[in-house]
Amino acid sequence: MTLRLILTRHAKSDWGDPRMDDHDRPLNDRGRASADAVGDWLATQGISPDTALVSSALRTRETWARIAARLPDAPEATIRDDLYRADPSGMLAVLRKTTGATVMMVTHNPGTASLARALAIEPPADGRFWQYPTAATTVYQFDLDRWANVAHTTGRIADFVVPRDLLAARGSG
Repeated sequence: MTLRLILTRHAKSDWGDPRMDDHDRPLNDRGRASADAVGDWLATQGISPDTALVSSALRTRETWARIAARLPDAPEATIRDDLYRADPSGMLAVLRKTTGATVMMVTHNPGTASLARALAIEPPADGRFWQYPTAATTVYQFDLDRWANVAHTTGRIADFVVPRDLLAARGSG
């Protein structure tokens, strides 16, 4: 059996109100366009999760909602407080307890970038993978039958995208 993980960093958030609590920051216009572009790209690729694990922060929930709106039969997200500012080991612990053949995680840096690197058998040639910009998305395939068996360097990267490229390809970025 092959398991698939879609690992997405939340899209660009709004820093317009410095008094706003970090957890409550919404997406800005660029973030909304980026999340839409990722959703369109996933739909075009025929990739849709059957499980979505999303940090409880507003910007991750909005990122997921915009992506999900573009996918056929998107699942209802499982919103998790423990994914807010989670480190890679915490994220991996959550992933190891999940079900479904294709799981999407929408989370935060630096944990997302660190987990992305840790899971990869071989990183992509794109240097932006190391910084994992907002709304960057990696699709992994694992030749495993259970999420509990996922460990460092067990994931083959099937694709890595950055919304800036997706938006530029459609002439809106």
